[in-house]
Amino acid sequence: MTVLAERYAALCADLAREGRPPRACDAARRLGTTEAALVACGAIGPVVPLRPDWPALIGALPRLGWVMALTRNEHAVHERHGAYRGVSAGPGHILVLGPEIDLRLFPGRWAHAFALAGERPSIQVFDRDGEAAHKVYAVAGETDMAAWGALVAAFTASGLAAPRLQAPPVPPPATETLVDAVALRADWLALRDTHDFIRLLRAHRATRRQALALAGEDLALRLDPGAAAIALRLAAEREVPIMLFVSNRSAIQIHTGPVRRLLPSPGGWFNVLDPAFNLHLRESAVAAAWRVVKPTEDGAVTSIELFDAEGGLILQLFGARKPGQPEQPAWREIAALVAGQGALREAAA
Repeated sequence: MTVLAERYAALCADLAREGRPPRACDAARRLGTTEAALVACGAIGPVVPLRPDWPALIGALPRLGWVMALTRNEHAVHERHGAYRGVSAGPGHILVLGPEIDLRLFPGRWAHAFALAGERPSIQVFDRDGEAAHKVYAVAGETDMAAWGALVAAFTASGLAAPRLQAPPVPPPATETLVDAVALRADWLALRDTHDFIRLLRAHRATRRQALALAGEDLALRLDPGAAAIALRLAAEREVPIMLFVSNRSAIQIHTGPVRRLLPSPGGWFNVLDPAFNLHLRESAVAAAWRVVKPTEDGAVTSIELFDAEGGLILQLFGARKPGQPEQPAWREIAALVAGQGALREAAA
């Protein structure tokens, strides 16, 4: 056992006595290392390095059948059961456009992949800083384990560079330059597709946080930090299907459909625990929430978006819709109710 694996085992033993086993990313942080290094040294379980041929690796996942896809950032974890379908690759991106698993992957930052054995076999991809980009877990009784073994054998590699051992320094907050609020608002009102919003930010050299603060309350209204939990509860009660996005620097994972079983848990987490979809949201990390309205050719599209203290995007909520369809009135009503409750609480404060 390596020194790092021994330190990880000791940490797990300490925390087990307190009744709270650590997430691998949290354990890595406490040990001053990266999650990729923990996985690579065998601390998490038996491990095999995989060849970093990203389009081929993701393209092989449909052979596995039913699995669980996981994408997370520092404060939200998105888990979706289903099959990888509709996989395609283009310059700088890989798309998975199945009815259950819906992904936008950007492998330019990816550096390492591993297959883990044990009670929960998984395939885990990490970026060059050792942070998890995307993970795939076998589902007992539903995943084709013969196909899983064949995939691991086909992609097993040796002689690859070891993952970064030391956690990278925390980058400074994004520099905010002076933004012309009038021009930003004019271009925002001229949007015709929600995907054009990123181009708008780049064109004005604005951070997302700046754009929301400058656009005007009709386009971006600041809400109570608990806005997403309120919206999810209303969507569950009213049986309104939603789209829920969780992203990190190199992956976006989307759930489209209803949510039903909502539960808080110790440590400030809010959870959706449905059979095919789980969300774990660290509510205590939400520093700001916004109701955001973007014009499109199909009419206005409304989202509720959560941010951490550094301005990082935690998650986005939309009403379920497909391109070419207008927004659901039922979702728009939920967003209006949430905005009203958030505005009332802010005024009372």
